Amino acid sequence: MKVLVTGGAGFIGSHISQRLIGEGHEVRILDNLSTGRKENLFEFADKVEFREGDIRNAALVQELARECDLIYHQAAVVSVPYSVEHPQETHDVNIQGTINVLQAARACRVKRVVFACSAAVYGEDPELPKRETMAPLPVSPYGVEKITGEYYLGAWNALYGVQTVSLRYFNVFGPRQDPRSPYSGVISVFVDRALSGAQPTVFGDGEQYRDFVFIDNVVQANMLAGRVEAAAGRCYNVGCGEKTSLNELLGMLGRICDREMEPQYADPRAGDIRESVADISRIKRELGYAPKVAVEDGLRQLVEYERAKR
Repeated sequence: MKVLVTGGAGFIGSHISQRLIGEGHEVRILDNLSTGRKENLFEFADKVEFREGDIRNAALVQELARECDLIYHQAAVVSVPYSVEHPQETHDVNIQGTINVLQAARACRVKRVVFACSAAVYGEDPELPKRETMAPLPVSPYGVEKITGEYYLGAWNALYGVQTVSLRYFNVFGPRQDPRSPYSGVISVFVDRALSGAQPTVFGDGEQYRDFVFIDNVVQANMLAGRVEAAAGRCYNVGCGEKTSLNELLGMLGRICDREMEPQYADPRAGDIRESVADISRIKRELGYAPKVAVEDGLRQLVEYERAKR
């Protein structure tokens, strides 16, 4: 099978690409390297076709979609704070870029597009856990852009014969997530602080919680979304179905790194959601998803990876 991975040199995209290569597929990667890095492809660079470019370039996206059976659309500006400061730019990448991918899939007769959506679509709806049947209530431009992309997927699935699947990622973490990037997740930043002996900053009181999900679980969800026939036209939460507060996270890190993690607390950031945890019953029931790596085990793997790098 021939597969295009947009954002394939990024954190999640590179892991998806590596799994596809391991399964014997032919992989093309499109990435503008704004946050992706060629080093993420080091272990399998000779086995992929890499093109540096932007998903806002519709002609390039269509060129790379030719003869592909499947597209994993991971390319995006993924920072909530950045979207609050730069809503036009993130609109252009996250909405127009997604339309470009869908148009290319239609023109090139690609069978299926799997889209990286986000738990940000749920916003501050107090109902927990978050279920796919809930009405979206995004509170940031990023969340608006992601649910808009999902709506476009639904239209393409219904109108144009392109099968689409949307995966609503919760808080993904793991190796290759750059702690120095403004787009990075809180766990990679905390691990970096822990290993450098620096004091971590917590925006808020630390009692806000998330559904943290290790990268291996996310890759599993993507592989299932790419091949299970019944997934077409559906959206799925991708998490572990368990909540972990930032203070609990720092406690786990302290145990793993054998040091006291004494954070500095700061004001909450605009657009950040206080409480989020996934109901993963739909993806378990319909796709056979079963998260295999728990949060603390994933943290341990990430710490070992970062120590080895240093």
